[in-house]
Amino acid sequence: MGRHGWFSGARRWRLTALLGVCLAVLALVITLLNTLPEDGGSTAGTTPDGDKVHGTPAVPSGEPEPETGWGFTHTQYSADEGETDAVERVRAELAAQGRPIPQIQHIMGWGAGNPEPVDGRYDFSDMDRRIDFVRASKGTPVVTLCCAPDWMKGGEPGAENTDWSQEALETAPEPAHYDDFARLAATVAKRYPDVRHFIVWNEFKGFWNDEKARWDYEGYTELYNLVHEELKKVNKDIMVGGPYLVMDSIDPRQTENASQVEGPWGRLDQRPLDAFTYWNEHKRGADFIVVDGASYTADDELLPDEFKATEKFTAVGEWVRERTGDLPLWWAEYYVEPGDSQDNRDDWSEAHRVAVHASGLMAIARGGATSGFYWNPQKRDAKCAGCLWTATQLADGGVKLPMLELIERFGKEFGPGTRYETVTVAADDRAHVRVLADDAAVLVVNTLDRQISTKVDGQRLTMKGYEVKWLKR
Repeated sequence: MGRHGWFSGARRWRLTALLGVCLAVLALVITLLNTLPEDGGSTAGTTPDGDKVHGTPAVPSGEPEPETGWGFTHTQYSADEGETDAVERVRAELAAQGRPIPQIQHIMGWGAGNPEPVDGRYDFSDMDRRIDFVRASKGTPVVTLCCAPDWMKGGEPGAENTDWSQEALETAPEPAHYDDFARLAATVAKRYPDVRHFIVWNEFKGFWNDEKARWDYEGYTELYNLVHEELKKVNKDIMVGGPYLVMDSIDPRQTENASQVEGPWGRLDQRPLDAFTYWNEHKRGADFIVVDGASYTADDELLPDEFKATEKFTAVGEWVRERTGDLPLWWAEYYVEPGDSQDNRDDWSEAHRVAVHASGLMAIARGGATSGFYWNPQKRDAKCAGCLWTATQLADGGVKLPMLELIERFGKEFGPGTRYETVTVAADDRAHVRVLADDAAVLVVNTLDRQISTKVDGQRLTMKGYEVKWLKR
């Protein structure tokens, strides 16, 4: 067999094949490298263009939007951290509901660190952990785009310089940085493509105009529109909502700033209504409406009592729905028990608390809302009034508490699209028994701190003081 030269036919064929394989391998390596984070996986200190994806891919365009409904907000402490068994108990409890429980997480504060401590450098480690927990618990993740990194509001850049005081956290971005905040919002949306619902800002924090003694609704609306535009560029099917105003109410005898929307619970403050009206007329689009508020007045009065005061939620919902048509209405926060100087709400027994909250949810639903989020006051201590579960920092923690039971059942029975039906209550008990029903279930609340015997929907009931009971139809 003679020796073939370098450019002989057989050698040229083998060389061509070898070059083809090498080029294919090189192309594969380049493709894989382009899909890796620049820092090998860590989100801290990276400088992405906002195209990194964390976790589940986006829902394909054209598919039904994920359902929302009745859920809760993760706050400073939640079930994403703690003892392994305790964390798993909460995760398993939420995942076992057979429906996604919507869960809100803010991008900064309330359990999340500074997402962009320096312009263009990101740290989503806390957000990643929270969003991963929502996914693991089979929930629907909702992101509130608040608050803003220090460098966007006149502070020093850098994670180590972040000012976590309440005053600093509640400062809005400077107008010169509205575009920067909108780009941050887009970066968040790209990172979590399975998050389809975004709320723009929180309670108009930092948007108060001292000179005019009213809300700076022009500033908020400008920020909202920029964020809305950037989110829709990421994915036109992303759902964007606002304005997340606090619908304050005042004593009915007060005339200053009083609106014409009134009831036994008081009168709505005209200033948030003006802010809502301006935003509603100048927004460049919204997929759902977001409000916030308490059943008690700005002076912490429950008028005429803690149960009837919840009728304010219905009045707010009706006022908003008259102006926004068929857009879904969300309550991002709702409160029925006044807080103390530290914003703790622990004066009531748990039975009392659950009964008033059940009445509040009824009133919110009657006002046309399809979603409501309980602000979970979770702590790391064994004692936690109003918490959804016992602290996961304890080895025996992560156990469901009565408020979670209420939210789970309410969401299961009265989800989006529910058609509510009239239900009969014994005439003598209508003043102190509250009900909400559809074709399958009836929620009954005894508003008295004593046992009663009553008849609801044709069924004879004996109810303990402040008892909440579910009936099948």
